[in-house]
Amino acid sequence: MIDLVTAATAAEEKERNASVALLPIGSFEQHGDFLPFITDTVVASAIARDISRAYPTLLLPPVTISCSHEHASWRGTVSISSRTLYQIVADIAESLTRSGVGHLVLINGHGGNYVLSNVVQEHTAANGPTMSLYPQSHDWTKARQDSGMETSNHEDMHAGEMETSLLLHVAPHLVRDGNETADWLADDRPHLLTLGMTAYTTSGVIGRPSLGTREKGKAALESFTQSFAEHLRVHGF
Repeated sequence: MIDLVTAATAAEEKERNASVALLPIGSFEQHGDFLPFITDTVVASAIARDISRAYPTLLLPPVTISCSHEHASWRGTVSISSRTLYQIVADIAESLTRSGVGHLVLINGHGGNYVLSNVVQEHTAANGPTMSLYPQSHDWTKARQDSGMETSNHEDMHAGEMETSLLLHVAPHLVRDGNETADWLADDRPHLLTLGMTAYTTSGVIGRPSLGTREKGKAALESFTQSFAEHLRVHGF
């Protein structure tokens, strides 16, 4: 895990002189019986780490607890309010501006952090294009295609092929036995926001973790890193 968290010094960051900062945002929520509560944090941190190695960016430590209210029925899941997450991000952006870093990219590893889209939109309206969100839906879709995954973003919602593959590549020691037999499909879930995950799965899985492989995880992570070049270009870097 240590290589997923920045160990840079002030001298190193002064020399890098990055104008873009990366903030990984994960969660602490159930991911079935075979992936850890920190799965989303590992995913977001891995994406941010590889981007920071490929582009001159400032890598920040991750936000490890976020909005996981749809998983509240599972013991161990911990959430903060959307208001709190909003304020954390806003405070970090303000602090970065004072220290001379002009753009903050939120590297989101948890689909339930809907408020991040709002904070980016509102911050941009008030301050100009100084904050953005990555990866977005099309980036996840491209990563699936580039890595040869068989599932879609909608079908493979939680603890499925994508997340299992990424952890098998980045941190295989965190993957317990059981993903091979844990597939569960629930494509029709119209009341997820109000009823939560338990209305559509008893295992905590919605997706096909049996399809996960280390090779797919490696290719997906490489895709995210490559796609970030376009993200930078669109935002003027």
